[in-house]
Amino acid sequence: DILQKPTGDSVTLSETVAIISQGTTGLVTWDAALYLVEWAIENSAIFSNRTILELGSGIGLTGIAICKTCNPKAYVFSDYHHCVLEQLRENIHLNGFVLETEVMDLQGPKITVAELDWHCVTKEQLSELQVDVVIAADVVYDPQITLSLIGVLQQLSTSETTGNPPEIYIAFTVRNPDTYHLFQTELGKVGIGWQVVPTHTKNLFLYDLQSDIILLKLLA
Repeated sequence: DILQKPTGDSVTLSETVAIISQGTTGLVTWDAALYLVEWAIENSAIFSNRTILELGSGIGLTGIAICKTCNPKAYVFSDYHHCVLEQLRENIHLNGFVLETEVMDLQGPKITVAELDWHCVTKEQLSELQVDVVIAADVVYDPQITLSLIGVLQQLSTSETTGNPPEIYIAFTVRNPDTYHLFQTELGKVGIGWQVVPTHTKNLFLYDLQSDIILLKLLA
């Protein structure tokens, strides 16, 4: 797929047509990722010259678009499934980027791909990334995964690697209100608040505009 943005840049993606492929949902682009990209382009100052960590990067649309349009200092893509990580690296290369480990004199943002297991990642590992902003799209869809995600968010929200905890933004489609309410409840249990980020004004990509997509900014 080739997605064209108003800047004239394009994002080239290799992805599967199946919702679930090779035991994972991470090989397809979801609507909340497109929504998050649109919001990021309108709010590029949040990302400019900062280090970004993306949780559950999937095949990379969100991060690749942010790297092309928002001028981050560094971008850490992360996921866990080996097939997703392989496809993610391929898509990064398809869009003309190289990983930090592949070149000494890097132009543009410093890009890395991290294998991140939410079940066992430590606060120390997250602190080493030295991130300013954390984002994720469509990672709130399954109660078991939600609880693991909450643990990661709790560790990130109490991390002060850059002097302050990172800003955290989570975008997702509300498919099941109970799952959304569970996410809110579990955030409250670990002392994390949230606010709904207002809807952006421009629709740059084709997706179901009737979907109930929400972007939350978490508040430690």
